[in-house]
Amino acid sequence: MSYETVTLPFKTRQLSPGRHVVVSTTGDHAFLSSEQLLLLQSSPGSLPLEQLAELRARFIVASAGPANGLRRLVASRVAAKRETIRGGPALHIIVPTLQCQHSCRYCQVSRSLDDDTHTMSEKDLDTACDMIFESPSKTLTVEFQGGDPLLRYDLVHRAIVRISDLNQSMKRHIRFVVASTLHQLDEEMCRCFKDHGVFLSTSVDGPAALHNRNRPTPTRDAYARTVAGIELARRHIGPDAVSALMTTTREALVDPEAIVDEYVRLGFSDVFLRPLSLYGFAKRNQPQLAYASEAFGAFYQRGLDRVLHWNRQGVRLREVYASIILNKLLSSFDGGYVDLQSPTGAGLSVLVYNYDGFVYPSDEARMLVETGDLSLRLGRIGDSLAYLLSSPVQQDLIRASLTEFTPGCRECAYSTFCAPNPVDAQAQFGTLFAPVFLTNHCNRHMRLFDSLLSRLYEADDWTRDLFHQWAEPAA
Repeated sequence: MSYETVTLPFKTRQLSPGRHVVVSTTGDHAFLSSEQLLLLQSSPGSLPLEQLAELRARFIVASAGPANGLRRLVASRVAAKRETIRGGPALHIIVPTLQCQHSCRYCQVSRSLDDDTHTMSEKDLDTACDMIFESPSKTLTVEFQGGDPLLRYDLVHRAIVRISDLNQSMKRHIRFVVASTLHQLDEEMCRCFKDHGVFLSTSVDGPAALHNRNRPTPTRDAYARTVAGIELARRHIGPDAVSALMTTTREALVDPEAIVDEYVRLGFSDVFLRPLSLYGFAKRNQPQLAYASEAFGAFYQRGLDRVLHWNRQGVRLREVYASIILNKLLSSFDGGYVDLQSPTGAGLSVLVYNYDGFVYPSDEARMLVETGDLSLRLGRIGDSLAYLLSSPVQQDLIRASLTEFTPGCRECAYSTFCAPNPVDAQAQFGTLFAPVFLTNHCNRHMRLFDSLLSRLYEADDWTRDLFHQWAEPAA
């Protein structure tokens, strides 16, 4: 018995004249010409058999008839993409202090060297460590942010030891990360970090002149001291002990190739070409810092081209933003990037225990506090996880992030991969429910999905294989 070919629910987006991407409810996609799309919409059975086979495999068409097995398979694939949200908060960020020696123009928080009002109490720190284990997630990442946490290494060390001791009975898989300039790093810290499997994350904005301009210190040697910290960590902890992030400023837009080359020179295997985030104090300097989204788009494409150039030379280098988007497009298992989750990952997969004694749903949310916006506080350190996740703030975050109920998202071909970012909307417009198509978040990610899909369409076998490697969720 044969059945008529019918279409399953799908959405489309035109990538260029005559070229369209078709996306199914499972997040699988296919490329069609305008003529092929017209046939799919009007008479799918008229498409060539080879193309029909591809569309069936991507859950865009099916045979009419009994569909119980198909429904279960579709439901299973959709559930796999929501697994990181349903498992409970897996990323726990502790902000022990805002103390920092830098005076970065794009910094999103206030900073101070000796103001104890910007440092977490030992009582709150201990309670935060205990709260982490309320999450049902079997794998927990504990990240120390600031300020610069190493200026209060005593608190970082106290938390690592307490969490490690508690885990003797809790039996979770714990991953520690310390985000720091590395200027205070010494051999004693390295021994502790090696013993507890701690990874380090730092900032490298590019070559020395650019880095020093973006991240000034009184001694004017920020780049040299950070590189010295990287070398110290690699020597005493391990060759893969340190990762780095960069922030794209106006000055950086001029030469993305030099930034990528610097990451290669420093021996990194990842580079994250990140746009400027105008949260907190950085928003006050918006006239001096901001640039058009088109400018970042051009910068990003040139930077990605340079990353691909180095890979063709045999240098292993992954561009992290591309890997996030490619994971959404090519993998059945979502890597859990917080900003592209529906419902939102803010609160559901991330919690921030801030120096001020309160809990926030994301790192960006706690940054809003520094300019007086307290609207995203979930509760106090010591409140139960159940209380925090049922709070009115968390429920509003969830409602504002549901693609199926958000105008502009529910019609979008990328709604399976993307989502509104209510924290970003709050920072930009002062409300979680701002029209999504007006947000920087939407504009930037529409461009990224368009460009990566176009690159996939045009890719040769070597590029396609590399992109599939990048798409695999991080271990």
